[in-house]
Amino acid sequence: MSKSKVAVLRTSPRTVLADTHRLMNLAGYQDVVAKDADTALKVNISWHFFFPGSSTTPWQLEGVIRAMKQDGYSPDLMHACHNRTVVIDAHLGERENKQLGPVEAHGLRNVHLYEGEEWIPIREAVGDLTKQFLVLNEVYPDGFMIPKRFIGENIIHLPTVKTHIFTTTTGAMKNAFGGLLNERRHWTHPVIHETLVDLLMIQKRIHRGVFAVMDGTFAGDGPGPRCMVPYAKNVILASSDQVAIDAVAAKLMGMDPMSIKFIRLAHDLGLGCGDPREIELVGDLDAANENWHFRGPFEKMTFASRMQHKIYWGPLKKPIEWSLKTVLAPWSYLASVFYHDTIWYPFIGQKRVKAALASDWGRLFRNWETLTADEQGYPSVGEKTLELQRSGASAFMRSFGVLGTAVKEAPEFAASKRRAAAQK
Repeated sequence: MSKSKVAVLRTSPRTVLADTHRLMNLAGYQDVVAKDADTALKVNISWHFFFPGSSTTPWQLEGVIRAMKQDGYSPDLMHACHNRTVVIDAHLGERENKQLGPVEAHGLRNVHLYEGEEWIPIREAVGDLTKQFLVLNEVYPDGFMIPKRFIGENIIHLPTVKTHIFTTTTGAMKNAFGGLLNERRHWTHPVIHETLVDLLMIQKRIHRGVFAVMDGTFAGDGPGPRCMVPYAKNVILASSDQVAIDAVAAKLMGMDPMSIKFIRLAHDLGLGCGDPREIELVGDLDAANENWHFRGPFEKMTFASRMQHKIYWGPLKKPIEWSLKTVLAPWSYLASVFYHDTIWYPFIGQKRVKAALASDWGRLFRNWETLTADEQGYPSVGEKTLELQRSGASAFMRSFGVLGTAVKEAPEFAASKRRAAAQK
């Protein structure tokens, strides 16, 4: 049996579009992503505000779309795909992270899974596969819903290289989390590693093809996926093995992939390869074998991340976790939005990103709308250096809008509204 393959390339703004095309073909995406099926480009928005390393970059999205068009994929069978959470505003995020531009420029559909899309019961979608789940049957004894449109579609995940306070690292496997689970997915946090493995089983059953293109032009260290220290690392990765690409990304960050529970579980169950010794690396091997010596998510956690750990795995689990499964749950959404958007981002975040924003990638992002690309990439990244637009009072006021959305979209309140409507 052939080894799992992960392609890694060093890149720059000048060559990023051609590099993405080469990367995807090195990883054999055309053998996996069928041309006669619809393809979801699963965008990652870990924060609706721009923060380097946190969310899908516009050049990542642009590069994938251009590569597919050059290789004969029809844009009529491609669409951007977004999920929603009660603490992240996807519509704000796709604007702030400049993801809308590539989608609109190439005439792709832009699908928000929680808006007008049909969701169907998991047992209807995957049948007896539910009997193999590690934890989802216990978390959701009455089952859960997944988007109907996913069945038979290809999916290309567009994560970034970063750490995560719940899963140590996050990447291709975690990128399925928001799209496949409903807004009560926080119920799975105490068993998040097993949940990611169950979701990979589902993906392998429902999708025509599964592929990932991961952006490491910026990478994030620390208590991610939001409150990180960003670094310009100038690499991109791709693979059809979701376990292997996450393992290689973890190794780049200086971690032992097989010590990360979700990678080890998926590897042991034969869902992919998590052992770097058994992964075929192609592309720039010197870049693929770097060690960035990241400190990881647990050494310097934020106040919010420490509290989350106490609630899901610590002394606050019994007295507080129960509230997250009741109509009281919106307290946690409000607390998260208030802390991250109103306090951390404007008053701490901007100090963390100054060096990253002065990089070529920072200038590319700042001047994105005014730049013209050629077949290789961006000959110029412009002269203006990006400054955080959502700083100080501006971020403070914007966060109140997101607080309102968190309450309005809270699934606990929505469920009450549905019951009330059904009784009329």
